[in-house]
Amino acid sequence: MNAEIIAVGSEMLTPQRVDTNSLYLTAELNNLGVEVVLKSVIGDDRDRLADAVRRAVDRHQVVILSGGLGPTEDDVTRDAVAQALGRKLIFHDDLADALEERFRAAKRKMVEINKRQAFVIEGADVLPNDRGTAPGQWLEESGAAVMLLPGPPHELKAMFERQCLPRLRRIAPKLVIRTVFFRVTGMGESELDALIAPVYKKYENPATTILAANGDLQVHLRARCSTTEEADALLAEVAAPIEALLGDRLYSRNGDPLEVVVGEMLKGRNATVAVAESATGGMLGERFTSVPGSSAYFAGGFLTYTNAMKIELLGVPPETLERFGAVSEETAAAMAVGALHRTHASYALSITGVAGPDTDGAPAGTMYVGIADAEGTRVVHRQYLGDRQRVRIFVCQLALDLLRRRIINGS
Repeated sequence: MNAEIIAVGSEMLTPQRVDTNSLYLTAELNNLGVEVVLKSVIGDDRDRLADAVRRAVDRHQVVILSGGLGPTEDDVTRDAVAQALGRKLIFHDDLADALEERFRAAKRKMVEINKRQAFVIEGADVLPNDRGTAPGQWLEESGAAVMLLPGPPHELKAMFERQCLPRLRRIAPKLVIRTVFFRVTGMGESELDALIAPVYKKYENPATTILAANGDLQVHLRARCSTTEEADALLAEVAAPIEALLGDRLYSRNGDPLEVVVGEMLKGRNATVAVAESATGGMLGERFTSVPGSSAYFAGGFLTYTNAMKIELLGVPPETLERFGAVSEETAAAMAVGALHRTHASYALSITGVAGPDTDGAPAGTMYVGIADAEGTRVVHRQYLGDRQRVRIFVCQLALDLLRRRIINGS
């Protein structure tokens, strides 16, 4: 059984609004074994929305619309669905009376336009909304279940859980969707695909998806089976050889990002980490501290953008800066050692480089990452392509992975 989700509202087409409802609905549908195969966002245009609904009902068994159920003229979902299905809109006096009573209880006078919310599509079941004024609707057309849900997330979630899930459970076939979510670092997307494709291409089920973002790769294995046991067995069959091929480049098996994985490793060893940053201006420290509970292992950091600050706060020798420059292996090593000594942390990471534009005789994208602990110091050099922000994101990912490998391998 496949589903389509349509978010309604011109505001959803602006950069200020994000459609979080569809993420929630996708997770709930997947738990039922319903695959979401299409999502769209459509503005407040009745004809365009009616056309989308018509096509959705023709090709999918579950169609969910969120938003556009309010009282104003730009709330067109009811009208568009009625138009798409060739059904009338019927005014329900009991809904109008309930709306008036709701306003009366709040000691407010109901504006006449609110009665638009009392129109129900012919043949639809009304879905009560105890958290807002717009009731939802459930109807069936040509073998498809169509749901009209309010846009505010707290209203939509309550209505879907109480009113829609029980109905969906009765009609959804017994199908389980299970996913394995690997995260990988230290290699490129094409290199990853070439490595694991001989394994996953043998299977249509589970389906395999590879996603890449700023040095962080994700591998999703998605199995659809009649039972949980079958799905888990199938995923294990495919995941095991992929894990073996990836080796220590695989850092997460449950989707946790690198900063969470490294944080758990530090906590498990009662270890701490400090950072000394130049080119990244605090981005590495932010990665660590974005994790709740990071105070258990994050000792602190230094933002030493100038040579004077590197000397004063980290104790980088002036002669090192004079001889090798701020963007150098030697300075990265001295920064890491300085942060280690001043914080007494178990590990210290340093970053220095040129995010962009070219400067100090070094091309943009030149980065050095240092790591220091009681066993010694190591520096890694990388030359990245891309804009300033991309370079800084990549080097922070490298620094976290360098620490992860140091903890695992001691090198």
